[in-house]
Amino acid sequence: MLSSSSTTVNNLPLKKRLCFLLKLVCFVSSVLIFCEFLIYYVVIFQCRWPEVKGGARMSKEEASASVLKAIILADTHLLGEIKGHWLDKLRREWQMERSFQTALWLLQPDIVFILGDVFDEGKWSLPQAWADDVRRFRKMFKYPVSTELVVIVGNHDIGFHYEMTTYKVNRFEKVFNFTSGKLITRKGINFVLVNSVAMEGDGCAVCRTSEAKLVALSHKLNCSQQKPNHSNERCSDVEKLPASEPILLQHYPLYRKSDAECSGEDSAPPGQKNILFKEKYDVLSQEASQKLLWWFHPRLILSGHTHSACEVLHAGKIPEISVPSFSWRNRNNPSFIMPLLVQRLKSSIEWCFTHSQSVCAIVKFYE
Repeated sequence: MLSSSSTTVNNLPLKKRLCFLLKLVCFVSSVLIFCEFLIYYVVIFQCRWPEVKGGARMSKEEASASVLKAIILADTHLLGEIKGHWLDKLRREWQMERSFQTALWLLQPDIVFILGDVFDEGKWSLPQAWADDVRRFRKMFKYPVSTELVVIVGNHDIGFHYEMTTYKVNRFEKVFNFTSGKLITRKGINFVLVNSVAMEGDGCAVCRTSEAKLVALSHKLNCSQQKPNHSNERCSDVEKLPASEPILLQHYPLYRKSDAECSGEDSAPPGQKNILFKEKYDVLSQEASQKLLWWFHPRLILSGHTHSACEVLHAGKIPEISVPSFSWRNRNNPSFIMPLLVQRLKSSIEWCFTHSQSVCAIVKFYE
């Protein structure tokens, strides 16, 4: 009897320690699961697709046929083998993958656009490093058959103009089926893809080819819209496209002096807003910007590159939205935007922000 009591007393501290250890493991596991997995659902669940004006008069089938749900993000900057530490890669890529996959699952967009600088070291990557980066991208940004992914080229993917080569451009185009001057039409909405790195205006081989494709597409679009400066004779043999002013998708923003006039949760920090932008480096040149506006008369321009949000009106009527970076390495509140697009638009823009590990901005366009 005494022996049994002695054994119970001796075992009690060990049981307490095991119980405490089990509770600690459960607590730490719960925190990790919430912070590294569930938090993305909690935050992105708060994002809502806006209602289209007049949507109450449309049936569910009509709305599905005429309204395009899009997610637009930029500057993922997947780290490469040269500058990317393995721990930094693991952390940033996990965050982006969970944000993206959660957004696809909860929001179910029709199409996703990534506005360039997909990779951080595409401008330097040798073939094997490039293949490894592409493999990681496809794993992180995999998408269901119900969603389409469109990727635009950026300066970190093929290099700044002085680093850009035909080999790098072709390598990117082969992987992502991207061509500057390519037109994508979905639900009557025209999207024009632009290689803004090739808008240098110096007549380089890539620049000439890119601009020639843009000019030819501009002619088709303007003829389809029966612009006054395009006579019936000039347009008689031109393939007709949906008569909808296009949305330009590019990496570099059109020319603006700085981010001084930009505001909002995702805009540049106060200390950076008054830094003047350098043409052909931070933004397109004034000449290239005017060319794009003149060629396409777009109803909206979407760009990236600055890593901060900005809304600008060009010529007093054409809106441009610079989309913030989607990478935690570039900013503490990475974000994406969610426009509902219809064929005929007046630009009426509304931003909706949440504050946590992911930020959603809703851009609303009315018929």
